Amino acid sequence: MTDQTRASLITQGLAIKMEISQKDREILRNLAQRVYEISTRPIEDEKRDLWYRHNALEPAQPVIFCDPENGWNEIITEEQMQCEGELARQWEMTLRKEIFWGESMGDDKVIEPYFYIPYVYVESDWGMHETKIGGQNGGSYRWEAPLRSYDDLDKLHFPQITVDYEATEKVLSLAKEVMGDFLTVKIKGIWWWTLGMTWTLINLRGLNQFMLDMYDNPDKLHQLMSFLRDGHLAKLDFLEENNLLSLNTDGTYVGSGGFGYTWELPQKDFDGKKVRTIDMWGFAESQETCYVSPDMFEEFVFPYQVSILERFGLNCYGCCEPLDKRWHVVKRIPRLRRVSVSPWADLADMAEKLGDRYIYSMKPNPADLAVPHIDEEYIRKKLQEALWITRSCRVEVIMKDNHTVGHNPQNVIRWCRIAREEAESL
Repeated sequence: MTDQTRASLITQGLAIKMEISQKDREILRNLAQRVYEISTRPIEDEKRDLWYRHNALEPAQPVIFCDPENGWNEIITEEQMQCEGELARQWEMTLRKEIFWGESMGDDKVIEPYFYIPYVYVESDWGMHETKIGGQNGGSYRWEAPLRSYDDLDKLHFPQITVDYEATEKVLSLAKEVMGDFLTVKIKGIWWWTLGMTWTLINLRGLNQFMLDMYDNPDKLHQLMSFLRDGHLAKLDFLEENNLLSLNTDGTYVGSGGFGYTWELPQKDFDGKKVRTIDMWGFAESQETCYVSPDMFEEFVFPYQVSILERFGLNCYGCCEPLDKRWHVVKRIPRLRRVSVSPWADLADMAEKLGDRYIYSMKPNPADLAVPHIDEEYIRKKLQEALWITRSCRVEVIMKDNHTVGHNPQNVIRWCRIAREEAESL
């Protein structure tokens, strides 16, 4: 068993005891009840309607969303956690995040009366996997890429997914026992964040080597990208054929910011049972190639991504990479709806290019929150300027990619309040 497979087992819950003590049950039930009570507030309906209209490109005030990501550990600390069991603590963190979003954050995230359970599964690697060096406690790391020679391409194989249906059902039943009186517990298969492939590429080949390959081994690089594309398509086929996909057209986080609420999906011929990729939002990005020229991106990356994204009903594209210089390429993605505008993009140029035809997914710089006390005047001024530039666009303001919030939960609360005040003042 590889390290990657072992990590997948732990992540999916197989390597922890599937039991909840009576003490932990009471803690989780109380938290679940609080989530349910928050979900019944009229404002949740208002926020949900805002996201539906926003995703439909209707004129509306900018929507605000903040996910502190790694900063959550500074908001919900070890001292606040009460459960003792490992599985119970995972569920406790999920519930406490929802409560913080609903009671304190002040953004437009809708608190829904659901608790989702992922499938318990094992996914193999591509026949090789990188060796990470460093990275403890969320720190930086480097890695040794395993595909050192293209002579070893024949050693690669498509990843294989093996679902443990019995274990999945046990976890589902347990969650229903504990929280089912308050929240609707469902299985939700979320099998990827991105389908962009370049993260997998550089893990296998190495970033420096990938850059050189575009000059030294273009044909072999195309061969590798074709293999990765076919592997991703095979994965989608497997998930679709085995009815393992779940709709992401609700409060599911899609792309690199925003939620999936849409009236346009699933397709009109959806039977209500078997989810297909065409019924879903798709997403790709290529942050690793941000310093690759638009022409080389168009040759070595984009064609392979399009082959995947054309299977989806609506698409999101981009994350931290600036898209202004490669927009003439990216805009050819079929049914493209949500476009990331990173802190390193030309905001005005992207505003002109996106107009009211796409969602302008604005990503303010997370470094503004990585201090003990934020500079509110500076943040307000930057948001004012950005929202004025994008006043004719369909804007969402997404704060994410935080590695720290300065150990001060008030930073995210104040940022959301400032963002909301500026959005409402337009």
